[in-house]
Amino acid sequence: MSSDTRDPVPPSLAGAPWLSSAGTRAVLGALEQGGYGARVVGGAIRNALLGKPVKDVDIATTALPDDVIRIAEAAGLGAVPTGLAHGTVTVIAHHQPIEVTTLRRDIETFGRKARVTFTTDWAEDAQRRDFTINALYCDASGTVHDPLGGYKDLLARRVRFIGNAEDRIREDYLRILRFFRFTAEYASGRPDADGLAASIALASGLDQLSAERIRAELLRLLAAPHAVETVAVMADAGLVQKLVGAEGDVPTFAKLCAIEAGLSRDNDPVLGLAALAHPRPGRVLADLAARLRLSNAEADRLSRLALPEPAFHPDTAEREARAYLYRFGVEAFRDGVLLAWARSGAAADDSGWRGRFVLPNRWRVPTLPVRGADLLKVGISEGPAIGRVVRAFEDWWISEDFPKDELLLARTLSDLVKANRT
Repeated sequence: MSSDTRDPVPPSLAGAPWLSSAGTRAVLGALEQGGYGARVVGGAIRNALLGKPVKDVDIATTALPDDVIRIAEAAGLGAVPTGLAHGTVTVIAHHQPIEVTTLRRDIETFGRKARVTFTTDWAEDAQRRDFTINALYCDASGTVHDPLGGYKDLLARRVRFIGNAEDRIREDYLRILRFFRFTAEYASGRPDADGLAASIALASGLDQLSAERIRAELLRLLAAPHAVETVAVMADAGLVQKLVGAEGDVPTFAKLCAIEAGLSRDNDPVLGLAALAHPRPGRVLADLAARLRLSNAEADRLSRLALPEPAFHPDTAEREARAYLYRFGVEAFRDGVLLAWARSGAAADDSGWRGRFVLPNRWRVPTLPVRGADLLKVGISEGPAIGRVVRAFEDWWISEDFPKDELLLARTLSDLVKANRT
């Protein structure tokens, strides 16, 4: 008895919204009318076959970059030469930006850069890509072209390098992180053995990468559906410490992800970084912002999380939590509660911690009931005195748990005004 060992045939994608959009049709049509081959490639095909949302459409073509620009402009489309050295032109069609890249093969690589030559051979273009699931092409009719068995790997939920894994990584060491990120996003089970071995063997190549490139891939990895399992493998291999400066507290990261799932929240990658830095949060979190070139907002979140805060704990009086909410806002409060919860050892469905987390849902942060204009009306002159009285009133108001009694508020303000005059 013989068995059929042929690779499965991908289904047609005809009628897919992203393929039938006015922008995609305009670009594919213009190139084909100009006498060139053109197919959508990569992520759009991969996600469409998996039933995932398609965000961006990229097109591969046999046309050279100058021809792409000429054809686009002749068709009334915008053309921006965003990466001519690598054959990429961004075509704007019906307000939709679409990257159009000439088929190419890499003839020399430098760890993150490559010297390329253009080709009209679709198989050559596929061979120089990173993973089989990214070497899928779709023409205007919806027919999917699968030269390297990427659809079979998609069905098996397997992320596999094209050809020799070490060769692909040496072409660009960022592919180590992309391997783990795609595994966390699309795969099931442990990472592909060949890819994992190659990533560990060539991990020193990560030192050649810019902090910005590492940051982008790492944050996307930490937000992926299977981040916990993937990060655990990376930690065992010593890769987490190489990236974040700490061995990596995977149990705390796993608890954080379980808590977020229980709250119907997506994994927050910045909180994930903070969780991985435990149990030495102060020193490690302070270093992470510089190490990964985090944005100012991300760095501010980490710096606040580096400080212990009893208000997050459900055993602390709720008035302390309200005071923190007033001073620092809802996002900072929820960040702190989630991370403290993950570090506490409490269950992911602990009712006390959940109650503290949802405090902003049932208590709205009030507005300070005194303004500088109120003090001018009672005779306080413009200048430092106004600021002193307002700050003193605010400190009292917070300490008294935000009273609303108008007589009490008026009496206290009057007393502070008198004290300022003496």
